[in-house]
Amino acid sequence: GFSMSIYNVTSRSIYLRWQKFSGASSYRVTATAVNTVGHSLLAHFSDVTLKGTLTSLIPNTIYAIQAEAIDKNGIILAETQIMQSTAPDIPVIDQAYSKLSNSITVEWRTVPGATSYLLTAQGGDSFIETVVTNSPGTVTGLKPATLYRITIRSVNSGGKSQPSPFRKAKTVLAAPILSVSSPSCDSIAVSWKAVYMAAGFSVSLMRSDGLGRMLKENTTNTSLIFTNLDPGTFYTIKAYAWNVNGIPGDDFTYNQRTSPNAPADVQVAFNSGALRAIVSWMPTEGALTYSVTASSGLLKLKCNTSSASCMVPSLQCGSEYYVSVTAYNDAGSSKPTDAVSLKTIPCAPVNISIEEDEPGHLLVSWSSVNFGHYYVVFVKSDDGLEVHCNTSHARCHFQSDCGFTYFISVFAYNKAGQSPLGDVFNYTTAPCCPSDFRAVFVSSDTVQVTWAPGRGAETYQTRAVGWSGVVLCNDTATACTLSALQCNTRYNVTVYSFSEARGSNTSCASKYVATAPCSPEIKNISKEAFSVISVHWQSNNEEATYIVTARGEAGLWHCTSSGNSCTLINLPCGSAFSVSAVARSPAGQSLPSFSVPLETAPCCPNDLNLTQVTQSVTNISWSVGMGAQTYETTLESPKGQAKCHTLQNYCLLGCITCSTNYTVSLKAISETGLTSSCTYKGYSSSACCPSGVKLYRLGNNDIRVYWRAADEMINYNTDLHGSKSNFTCISRSGLSHCDITEIPCGDVYTVVVSPVTDKGPKLTFCPKKIYS
Repeated sequence: GFSMSIYNVTSRSIYLRWQKFSGASSYRVTATAVNTVGHSLLAHFSDVTLKGTLTSLIPNTIYAIQAEAIDKNGIILAETQIMQSTAPDIPVIDQAYSKLSNSITVEWRTVPGATSYLLTAQGGDSFIETVVTNSPGTVTGLKPATLYRITIRSVNSGGKSQPSPFRKAKTVLAAPILSVSSPSCDSIAVSWKAVYMAAGFSVSLMRSDGLGRMLKENTTNTSLIFTNLDPGTFYTIKAYAWNVNGIPGDDFTYNQRTSPNAPADVQVAFNSGALRAIVSWMPTEGALTYSVTASSGLLKLKCNTSSASCMVPSLQCGSEYYVSVTAYNDAGSSKPTDAVSLKTIPCAPVNISIEEDEPGHLLVSWSSVNFGHYYVVFVKSDDGLEVHCNTSHARCHFQSDCGFTYFISVFAYNKAGQSPLGDVFNYTTAPCCPSDFRAVFVSSDTVQVTWAPGRGAETYQTRAVGWSGVVLCNDTATACTLSALQCNTRYNVTVYSFSEARGSNTSCASKYVATAPCSPEIKNISKEAFSVISVHWQSNNEEATYIVTARGEAGLWHCTSSGNSCTLINLPCGSAFSVSAVARSPAGQSLPSFSVPLETAPCCPNDLNLTQVTQSVTNISWSVGMGAQTYETTLESPKGQAKCHTLQNYCLLGCITCSTNYTVSLKAISETGLTSSCTYKGYSSSACCPSGVKLYRLGNNDIRVYWRAADEMINYNTDLHGSKSNFTCISRSGLSHCDITEIPCGDVYTVVVSPVTDKGPKLTFCPKKIYS
């Protein structure tokens, strides 16, 4: 629980602290140099002292330090030991000097054992430290023209030495911060702010490429101008300040280019089609960019480029421009060149008017324009044919044809070229009448009219005039469907052509068209016989032939007549039909009449089966009858009748009398109530079961079964079913008992007596008896 620690180390001292140890009245500390023979140090401390300093040690030496806690009897209660090296020896500064305004360089002799050195510069309120590895070392981050006290300490893994004796050193002056410009192409102006503690300034200037001589000026002012320089050339300017002792401070270097000379040999080429000019010139030394200005009155157009040519766009037609070029670099601009005159093409003629002064002749006129020496008028028809007129006047004459649209443009010309395209005018002559006019019947109230296009026609109007009124149709297509016409009527049909610009051509020929017969009206449908239907209608056209069609899922059935009725035969049963009629004449076919529904009676089922379930109940089933929704079955005999009405295709009929012959009939009934009566072969119910069945034992293994016969002419079958075996006995005709022998005793038997049938299986519904 006793420990010791180091809290400071110098070249010749080690500072210790330890914990208080219970019962100790004093502490003894011994320091022994590890690699030095005979050099040790002993120190005693009272029990109230927990810190101690070992002095007079050897620099850069490792010591084994042992601390002992001793009681009042001199007995060592506890001890601890650590290893610690002293710091290197104190270095000595040889010299300290400043080469830059923000740093001082220090030189010293190397100290054995030092791994690094701590340089300290103290001036006024500032205190700056820097760690370096060897001499010389530099302290940076200092203020210009300021006096500092410089000290140095040596450092190793053990700690730092005491500071060396200080040296004083002063930083040099700060560099002047230059503001440089080129007021003209052969001069550079330099200015700067005053520098603290400066007595004067030195400024030098030289071409950056090293050619020519260097210019140097010393001054106490804060500005200078260098003249007679080369235009557009890079120069390097260097400046520094010195103090009253003539010691120079930091220098400041700045590169500046002189502004360029004005370009030479300016050439202007005009592009008439795009209304733009290509301006070119000889490059000038040192120019980075060029600006071209084209002025016309108050309007100025500019173009900037880094090459020796530039395009000036958006020039105005009918104008004169004055073009000049100015060179630029980062120093400024040259003087603009002498202006070069440029006259543009004339503007497009305006106030163009077009007249058809007489049929087949067009007159085009316009207003004269500035710089227009002569004019050319182009007239192009919509079929691609183009003619032109060249004149110095302001009008031209052209021939024209009907149904054409003419596109007219007027250009002005001068030495610069052709004017821009102005407004393109169009003039449309009256349209031509349609040709190849045809009227095609579509239905009794509709006629489709077609024709070949009339040249120049934009829309067409088809007009049909009949005794009941006028029907109109307007369309842009070369066909029109005239609907809502009266059937069985003669119409006068004419097609007129229209254009928006010139209206209608009313001289077109007409044609007579007769519409088809009117639709017949079915008055009555009657059933003449099975699968025979008679249809009656009202006739409205003596020349028409009428066709009646019955259409259903089963197919199509037709009949034809020129009168007012016809007969449909062989219609299938259980089918639904839609019956309609149309009329045909040389004018065409009418629309079909309104359809009348027709339903044939349902079909009789093909198969019918009867099965006796009990002595008084019979199950009857049948196949599906086409068109039937419900069925009514009947079994009838002199003894009575059984009937069943059902949606299914089977039925249970009760109250059946055994040993009786029945007549079988069935009705198939449709959803609408149509009925088909179906008759099938007769049905005989089964023989009656015997009554009063009794059993008597004849011996240990024999029994006799008695019954009362329903009919003495019937044989009966007796069946015994036991767990060990089964027995059967058939009685002779007229007998009402049957003996069964050699029956195993001790068993329980089920006994059934039933009539013997000559058709089908044994009857299973007769009563059972249990015999043990």
